[in-house]
Amino acid sequence: MKAFYEFGNDKFSQRKARILMSKTQEISRLCCSFLILILAYLTPLSTFAQDEGGQKKEENVKKAKVVTDPAIASVQAFIKKNVADKKINKEVAGWKSRLPKFPTTKFTEGTTYIWNLATNKGDVKVQFMPSVAPNHVANFIYLTELGFFDDLKFHRVITGFMAQGGCPQGSGRGNPGYRFDGEYAADVKHTTNGLLSMANAGPGTDGSQFFLTFVPTPWLDGKHTIFGKMISGESTLKALEASGSRGGRPSEELKINKATITVVAAKKTTKVPKVGQQ
Repeated sequence: MKAFYEFGNDKFSQRKARILMSKTQEISRLCCSFLILILAYLTPLSTFAQDEGGQKKEENVKKAKVVTDPAIASVQAFIKKNVADKKINKEVAGWKSRLPKFPTTKFTEGTTYIWNLATNKGDVKVQFMPSVAPNHVANFIYLTELGFFDDLKFHRVITGFMAQGGCPQGSGRGNPGYRFDGEYAADVKHTTNGLLSMANAGPGTDGSQFFLTFVPTPWLDGKHTIFGKMISGESTLKALEASGSRGGRPSEELKINKATITVVAAKKTTKVPKVGQQ
């Protein structure tokens, strides 16, 4: 660059120097402007917003605060540890029948846990009852987080009774690799349809098989653990029943495509008195 600025002392040379310096400054301004345009062009469009006056302004992008429920977090930590220890290995055939037992889980009071079942007949949402059957709710959260129920069938559907699923073998004889005792509450009974209850082969044999009731089934009280109540999916329940039979063999494949958990955090609310109560 030095060579461009060496001129003689005569007037002609000095004039040439002034002209060249002027041109150089103009070129510098043009280069700066061009550079600014290039930088603006390369800036992702998602970082700008258009206001009413047509002026662009930078958006304040805030990361959403992720709130993890302690019960879900403890189950996920248990799964992670057992995967690391090779006690849970989804690469092995029949892994759904070789699982360690679910961890003891403490649930947050007032928090709602919803079991979402996406079936080939529609969706069903069931609200768990951790205050009634904490072990059964912990068990199903654990199995759901593992993807255990995905692609399993409703292998037994009896018209006018219930739809049963959750068998890893699809035969009604399988279990997840462990069994445990039932949990019963005197004030929670099989009084309506849409109840989520545990299938078993007698005391101490609860595992992964469950059923959804089509009608009240009082003869099952004290023998099968109720741990959830359907909150939506009435049409799906009817569709499942329509494909059942008196003997229990479905007329077509009834499958759980995917099961997931939704957690609704507890909120401090003011109790609203019922009509007539002030």
